[in-house]
Amino acid sequence: MSEDTRPDWDTYFISIAAEVAQRATCPRAQVGAVIAKDHRIISTGYNGTAPGEPHCTEAGCLMENNHCQRAIHAEVNAVCQAAKFGLSVDGAELYYWDSLGRPESCHNCIQVMKVAGIRTVVSMNKKGFIRGTLLKDLE
Repeated sequence: MSEDTRPDWDTYFISIAAEVAQRATCPRAQVGAVIAKDHRIISTGYNGTAPGEPHCTEAGCLMENNHCQRAIHAEVNAVCQAAKFGLSVDGAELYYWDSLGRPESCHNCIQVMKVAGIRTVVSMNKKGFIRGTLLKDLE
């Protein structure tokens, strides 16, 4: 494979996020997240329930204000997965893929990512990649 046929980093990580989304257990949307630091994957997440809890596909969605309360969002799952294994996400990038084509994370997920130190979120829409900076020059 030549250098010009290899996917760039955004394409590579977004395609992995799309694959991770296939594990989602909420039928309302399939969302995947990949957290990368220095071009290395440190965590992934998809929208689904906490370990040991019944999945939406088994027990149905637990709806409140038009949002499923049973499923944990992919972005939060990815941050929590990194924390569980003692991996810092400070300064990392989060790649976000949503089957419904929503270009950005919800307010609560953005707040969690900010607190965890995620610096940049990369998503995709029909026009291409969307790169958003969450934290600016905190040093």
